[in-house]
Amino acid sequence: MKEMILLFVLLSVTISAQNNFEMPSIFSDDMVLQQKSYVPFWGKANPGDEIIINTGWGEKAKTKTGVDGNWLAKVKTPKAGGPYDVKLKIGTSEINYKNVLIGEVWICSGQSNMEMPLMGWPPRDTITGSTEAINNSSNAGIRLFTVTRTFSVKPQFNCEGSWMEANPQTAASFSATAYFFGKKLYDELKIPIGLIHSSWGGTPVEAWTNGKYIAMHENYKDFSDKLAVSIVDFEKQKKWIENHKVIDVNDREQESKWTNLDFNDAGCAQINYDDSNWHEMNLPNGWENSEIGNFDGVVWFRKKVELPDSWIGNDLIVKLSMIDDVDITFVNGTKVGGYETDGHWQTMRIYSVPKEIVKDKILTIAVRVIDSQGGGGIWGQSEFMKLYQVNSDEIIPLSGAWKCLPVAEYIAGKFFVYGAKNLEFFNRPKLPLQISAYTPTTLYNAMIKPLIPFTIKGAIWYQGESNTDNPKAYEKLFPLMIENWRTDWQQGNFPFYYAQIAPYEYGPGTNSQRLREAQLKTLSVKKTGMAVTLDIGDPLNIHPSNKKDVGERLAYWALTKDYGKKFSYSGPAYKKMKVVDDRIILSFDYNEGMYLKTTNDLTNFEIAGEDKIFKKAAVFIEEKKVHVYNPEIPKPVAVRYCWNDTGEATLFNKYGLPASSFRTDGWEE
Repeated sequence: MKEMILLFVLLSVTISAQNNFEMPSIFSDDMVLQQKSYVPFWGKANPGDEIIINTGWGEKAKTKTGVDGNWLAKVKTPKAGGPYDVKLKIGTSEINYKNVLIGEVWICSGQSNMEMPLMGWPPRDTITGSTEAINNSSNAGIRLFTVTRTFSVKPQFNCEGSWMEANPQTAASFSATAYFFGKKLYDELKIPIGLIHSSWGGTPVEAWTNGKYIAMHENYKDFSDKLAVSIVDFEKQKKWIENHKVIDVNDREQESKWTNLDFNDAGCAQINYDDSNWHEMNLPNGWENSEIGNFDGVVWFRKKVELPDSWIGNDLIVKLSMIDDVDITFVNGTKVGGYETDGHWQTMRIYSVPKEIVKDKILTIAVRVIDSQGGGGIWGQSEFMKLYQVNSDEIIPLSGAWKCLPVAEYIAGKFFVYGAKNLEFFNRPKLPLQISAYTPTTLYNAMIKPLIPFTIKGAIWYQGESNTDNPKAYEKLFPLMIENWRTDWQQGNFPFYYAQIAPYEYGPGTNSQRLREAQLKTLSVKKTGMAVTLDIGDPLNIHPSNKKDVGERLAYWALTKDYGKKFSYSGPAYKKMKVVDDRIILSFDYNEGMYLKTTNDLTNFEIAGEDKIFKKAAVFIEEKKVHVYNPEIPKPVAVRYCWNDTGEATLFNKYGLPASSFRTDGWEE
C-alpha cells in the first residue's frame, strides 16, 4: 500500500538554525541504546566545532567536526539499565537527552504486514486480540520509534520520527508484528527493548536496497544511470505539482477525512458531462498498471451503458467489484452509494439503483475514487462488474473500457488539485523513469540510510507479497538486501529474521509458493531465520489478523539464537528424500513429534512420477519420517507440499510449529 511522498516533504528534525547544528531524529528523549556496545553518536555542526558527550553512566567522548561539518563519536554502553541522561555540547550549544534506557535494539521493516498497526485497519483488516493488547501495553521498558514514510532518489541524512514509551496511545498505531516481537523479548529478558519501525505497504524489496547492491542484480545493472537521468525531470515534475491548489487533510478527523472535498470536479457525475477527451482504462484493473502509474489521489471513472427497453423504469443493481480505497458512485447524476472511510479496499461495491432514475436507454455510471496509499482503482475479477435487474438473471457486463481522469494528487496528507476542466493531469511532466516508493533504492535512501550507524542488535522483516510477480529474481534480491544492510551498518552479520508470506488467493498466474520457496532458500544466508505462517494466514485477506504468533515466532529465533534461551523456533524443515518401492520417504530437521493436521483428508502433499503430473498423495508418519504415496503412481519421482497460493499447513512438530511449503524437484513450471 503505497503513499507517494516526494522529496519536498519537510522533515521534522532535531535542528537549530540559530546554532547551526543538526542531530538525527533517531536521537531523542526516551531512546534505547544497545547495551554493552560502542554506540555511535553523529550529527552536523560548524566546521571545527568541538563535540563533548557526557553520559549518566559515566562514559565520555570528545571529537571535532570535519571541514564538511560532519562528526561522529562512539560511547561505551553498560549492561541493560537506566534511565539515564545523555548530554551533548556542540560548539556553544547543548542538548540533554532524558529518560534514556540501555537495552536491546531491533529494526523492524517490510511492507504492509509489518506496517499494519496494533489497532488494525478496521473494519476488515483487524488484529486478533487488539483491544486487550492495547489496553495492557503500558510499559516504560518498551520504547517505540516509527520512521515517517518518505522516499528519496539520494541517500538522506535524516528522517522524521521520535522515541516514545509504549502505552495505549503509542502502541495502538505501532506495528503489531514489531510490538508482539518486542513484548515477547521483554517478557523473557526483563530488560529494555527498543523497536525501530520502518516500513511501507506494497513496496518491493528493491526499494529497500541501495544503488551499489541493486546494481549487482542483472535486472538492475543499468538502473543508476537511468535514475540519474530522471532526477532533473523529477524536480520539474515536483515544481509543477506544487504549483496547484492545496487541500490539507492532515488535521481532519479520521472518520470525515475524505468527505466534502472540492477538487474542482463539479459536474463529473452528470449525465451530459463532456468526457470525450478523457483517456480510457480497461477495468477492473489497478491504475498503477495503466498510464496513470504509481499515483495516489483522486480519479473519476465514467461509463455509458445501453439498456434493453424492458429495463427502463425498473430497479437495478450496479456491482463494481472492489474499489481501493474510497468511492462515491453515481448513476445518472444521482448518488447511489459509496464507502467514504478507510478500510474498505477489499469490500465488494454493490449499490441499488432506484427505478425513478432509470428513465432512458442510456445509463451513465460515474465513480469518484480516492486512493491514499497502495494500488488504487476499481479492481478484482471481471465477472464482479455488472449491471442487472432486481430478481432477474439477465446482466450487462461492466468490465472493459471506461473513461478516466485524475483530478487531484495526494502527497503527504495534502491534495494538489488539478481539477477536471482543463484535463490538467495529462499536462503533468512525464519522467523517463517513474520515481516513487516502489522505485529501487528510494526507501533505502530515505528510511534506512538515516538510521545508520545507530547500533542495533538485529532486524526483523515481513515483506514479499509485492515481489510475487518475479520470485526467481527475489532469490538474489532478498539476500542482496540483507548483505547491503549488514555491510552499511558495519556490525558484521547481525541477526536477520523474517516472516514467510502467508497463503492468499492472489489470482491466476501468481504462484506465490515460488516466492515462499525463495524465502526458504534465503535461510542459507548466515544468521537468518524464518517464521512460517502457513497455518495463520487468510486466503481471502492479504493482511491476516494473527500478528501475535508472527511476532512471537520471530522472537523465538532471537531468544534462542541470540539470548541463550531454550525455545522451539522452527517447524519441520525438509532435508532430503529417498524412493523406496512405490513411495517417497522424506526426512526433516526439527522433526520432534511430527504430526499431520488434515481437513477432509486433504494433506496438501502431492506426488508425481516421471511424467511430472502431480496428484494428491496419501501420507503417514513413521519413525520421524514422512511417507508419501499414491497407488496410481507406482514409480514416484517427486513430492510437493502446499505448492499453491492458498495451501494451508498440515505438517507440524510437537511444538505446534508448521513446516514451510517445499518441493523435492527443481522443474520449471
